[in-house]
Amino acid sequence: MLEIKNINAGYGDLQVLFDVSMEVKDGECVALVGSNGAGKTSLLNVVGGHLKASAGQVIWNGEDILKTSPTKRADLAISHIPQGRGILGTLSVMDNLLLGGYCRRVKKKRMENIEKAFDMFPKLKERQKQVAGSMSGGEQQMLAIARALVMEPDLLMLDEPSLGLAPVVVDEMFDYIAAVRDSGVSILLIEQNLPAALSIAQRGYVMENGRIVLEGNNHELAENEDVKRAYLGI
Repeated sequence: MLEIKNINAGYGDLQVLFDVSMEVKDGECVALVGSNGAGKTSLLNVVGGHLKASAGQVIWNGEDILKTSPTKRADLAISHIPQGRGILGTLSVMDNLLLGGYCRRVKKKRMENIEKAFDMFPKLKERQKQVAGSMSGGEQQMLAIARALVMEPDLLMLDEPSLGLAPVVVDEMFDYIAAVRDSGVSILLIEQNLPAALSIAQRGYVMENGRIVLEGNNHELAENEDVKRAYLGI
């Protein structure tokens, strides 16, 4: 489904990604872990079309989409939830969800898809008239995921969904993400909470200084001594 091949990218003269290659298969959840500044968010921005790559390919269902716009990529069923959630805090919950159905591919089914999102997140239905910025961090993350699902994504990219959430809320959030995975949506997940990430991902990659330095299935990464020392303090 998604193949990232030899991506190089940066900001001006500062290169932050070096020959990065990885893949996400159909229906698979893949975790991308690494320390702050490793280049994880930059890679998601390349896939989403928000950061220009100087070399490489982003292959989506057999087609190189590296030069297509972010809007076009949304029409190709790629949805990106950035770090910080990206909701519009001054708008209501419902208005945020309506914005999730802006792309042509799903516009006619927007209300139907919102009802499906409410089925997964009933708390949002109760609060659909509430100003989004007045909700808790966990509720805002629910809204971000629900809005992405309104777009009917084939690939959902999440950047640090547990950031700033209480531990009990993190567990709940990853249950929701697992439910999205089980519905058949492919997921590319950036997450510093390694146990949480590997609890729902089938495979993972470790990034350091803009390079992929390790890959494996969730069990292999969870038992890797270098990974334990770097991310679990063991």
